[in-house]
Amino acid sequence: MHDLLQLQVRDLEVQVLTGVYSEETHLPQPLRISITVDLLPIDQFAPDTPLSASKSYLDLKHAATGALPPGVHFTLIEGVADHIVETLMTGDARISRVEVEIVKLAIAEADEKIGIRMVRHRK
Repeated sequence: MHDLLQLQVRDLEVQVLTGVYSEETHLPQPLRISITVDLLPIDQFAPDTPLSASKSYLDLKHAATGALPPGVHFTLIEGVADHIVETLMTGDARISRVEVEIVKLAIAEADEKIGIRMVRHRK
Protein backbone atom coordinates (compact mmCIF):
# COMPACT_ATOMS: atom_id res chain seq x y z
CA MET A 1 0.00 0.00 0.00
CA HIS A 2 1.24 3.50 -0.83
CA ASP A 3 1.00 6.64 1.27
CA LEU A 4 -1.23 9.30 -0.16
CA LEU A 5 -1.73 13.01 0.41
CA GLN A 6 -5.05 14.46 -0.73
CA LEU A 7 -5.52 18.20 -0.96
CA GLN A 8 -9.06 19.53 -1.18
CA VAL A 9 -10.90 22.70 -1.99
CA ARG A 10 -14.65 22.32 -1.45
CA ASP A 11 -17.73 24.23 -2.49
CA LEU A 12 -16.29 27.12 -4.49
CA GLU A 13 -19.12 29.08 -6.11
CA VAL A 14 -18.06 30.24 -9.56
CA GLN A 15 -19.95 31.96 -12.39
CA VAL A 16 -19.22 30.12 -15.67
CA LEU A 17 -20.60 30.43 -19.19
CA THR A 18 -22.01 26.95 -19.70
CA GLY A 19 -25.10 25.21 -20.98
CA VAL A 20 -26.75 23.57 -23.96
CA TYR A 21 -30.17 25.21 -24.06
CA SER A 22 -30.73 28.73 -25.36
CA GLU A 23 -31.85 30.04 -21.97
CA GLU A 24 -28.50 28.89 -20.51
CA THR A 25 -26.06 30.15 -23.11
CA HIS A 26 -26.14 33.94 -22.82
CA LEU A 27 -25.39 34.46 -19.11
CA PRO A 28 -22.93 32.82 -16.72
CA GLN A 29 -24.39 30.13 -14.48
CA PRO A 30 -23.49 29.56 -10.85
CA LEU A 31 -21.56 26.34 -10.33
CA ARG A 32 -20.38 24.80 -7.06
CA ILE A 33 -16.95 23.25 -7.68
CA SER A 34 -14.99 20.92 -5.41
CA ILE A 35 -11.53 19.56 -6.20
CA THR A 36 -9.45 16.75 -4.71
CA VAL A 37 -5.84 16.27 -5.81
CA ASP A 38 -3.71 13.20 -5.02
CA LEU A 39 0.02 13.62 -4.39
CA LEU A 40 2.66 11.20 -3.19
CA PRO A 41 3.67 12.65 0.18
CA ILE A 42 7.18 13.03 1.50
CA ASP A 43 8.21 10.60 4.24
CA GLN A 44 7.32 12.97 7.08
CA PHE A 45 6.02 16.51 7.47
CA ALA A 46 7.96 18.16 10.29
CA PRO A 47 6.83 21.46 11.87
CA ASP A 48 9.28 23.38 9.67
CA THR A 49 8.55 21.56 6.38
CA PRO A 50 8.33 24.16 3.61
CA LEU A 51 5.28 24.56 1.37
CA SER A 52 7.31 23.25 -1.58
CA ALA A 53 7.01 19.76 -0.02
CA SER A 54 3.27 19.89 -0.63
CA LYS A 55 1.07 22.11 -2.81
CA SER A 56 -0.72 25.36 -2.16
CA TYR A 57 -4.49 25.13 -1.81
CA LEU A 58 -4.61 28.42 -3.68
CA ASP A 59 -3.41 26.58 -6.82
CA LEU A 60 -6.51 24.40 -6.65
CA LYS A 61 -8.74 27.41 -6.11
CA HIS A 62 -7.09 29.25 -9.02
CA ALA A 63 -7.71 26.29 -11.38
CA ALA A 64 -11.47 26.62 -10.74
CA THR A 65 -11.60 30.41 -10.80
CA GLY A 66 -8.89 32.56 -12.39
CA ALA A 67 -7.62 29.86 -14.77
CA LEU A 68 -11.02 29.45 -16.44
CA PRO A 69 -10.83 31.53 -19.63
CA PRO A 70 -13.11 34.58 -19.47
CA GLY A 71 -15.73 34.80 -22.19
CA VAL A 72 -15.39 31.14 -23.21
CA HIS A 73 -18.65 29.16 -23.30
CA PHE A 74 -18.37 25.55 -22.16
CA THR A 75 -21.25 23.59 -23.70
CA LEU A 76 -20.92 20.86 -21.05
CA ILE A 77 -19.76 21.14 -17.47
CA GLU A 78 -17.57 18.15 -18.29
CA GLY A 79 -15.49 20.61 -20.33
CA VAL A 80 -15.14 22.84 -17.27
CA ALA A 81 -13.95 19.84 -15.24
CA ASP A 82 -11.43 18.81 -17.89
CA HIS A 83 -10.05 22.36 -18.06
CA ILE A 84 -9.52 22.31 -14.28
CA VAL A 85 -7.81 18.89 -14.48
CA GLU A 86 -5.53 20.02 -17.32
CA THR A 87 -4.60 23.22 -15.48
CA LEU A 88 -3.59 21.29 -12.37
CA MET A 89 -1.77 18.40 -14.05
CA THR A 90 0.12 20.67 -16.43
CA GLY A 91 1.19 22.85 -13.52
CA ASP A 92 2.56 20.10 -11.26
CA ALA A 93 4.03 16.73 -12.29
CA ARG A 94 3.62 15.40 -8.73
CA ILE A 95 -0.16 15.22 -9.15
CA SER A 96 -1.25 11.66 -9.91
CA ARG A 97 -5.03 12.09 -9.81
CA VAL A 98 -7.58 14.90 -9.88
CA GLU A 99 -11.23 14.62 -8.90
CA VAL A 100 -13.61 17.44 -9.80
CA GLU A 101 -17.21 17.68 -8.66
CA ILE A 102 -19.48 20.28 -10.22
CA VAL A 103 -23.04 21.07 -9.13
CA LYS A 104 -25.27 23.23 -11.34
CA LEU A 105 -26.93 25.50 -8.80
CA ALA A 106 -29.33 27.23 -11.21
CA ILE A 107 -31.33 24.08 -11.99
CA ALA A 108 -31.87 22.90 -8.42
CA GLU A 109 -35.46 23.27 -7.25
CA ALA A 110 -35.39 21.67 -3.80
CA ASP A 111 -31.73 21.93 -2.82
CA GLU A 112 -30.88 18.77 -4.76
CA LYS A 113 -27.35 18.48 -6.09
CA ILE A 114 -27.40 17.98 -9.86
CA GLY A 115 -24.06 17.70 -11.57
CA ILE A 116 -21.02 15.56 -12.32
CA ARG A 117 -18.00 13.97 -10.70
CA MET A 118 -14.98 13.44 -12.94
CA VAL A 119 -11.81 11.57 -11.96
CA ARG A 120 -8.71 11.72 -14.16
CA HIS A 121 -5.42 9.89 -13.57
CA ARG A 122 -2.06 10.93 -14.93
CA LYS A 123 -1.18 8.74 -17.90
